[in-house]
Amino acid sequence: MNAVLHRALRVGPLLSRIVAAMFGGYGLAALASVAALALPMSKPQAVLTGMLSSFAVFAGAVVWVFAVRSARRAWAGLLVAAVPLGLAAWSVWSGGAAS
Repeated sequence: MNAVLHRALRVGPLLSRIVAAMFGGYGLAALASVAALALPMSKPQAVLTGMLSSFAVFAGAVVWVFAVRSARRAWAGLLVAAVPLGLAAWSVWSGGAAS
């Protein structure tokens, strides 16, 4: 039983980083894609900008998750990056951005 607990404690942070990279990176990229609609440009150009930037945001999030010292810092970094993107996306969702 002790060996199983030791293995779970050893593998747990890696699994947390994988989940953060996959789902946290996807969520961050989706927020960046929607937040681009709040930029002061035409709507088709904002959509294209959001689509293109989402690839860079996702790649950056994956690199970030595996570059920091701990899984807790990885999740914290994703949350810190998601707050301003979430606010910009919320302004688009609530109709605050020019359509």
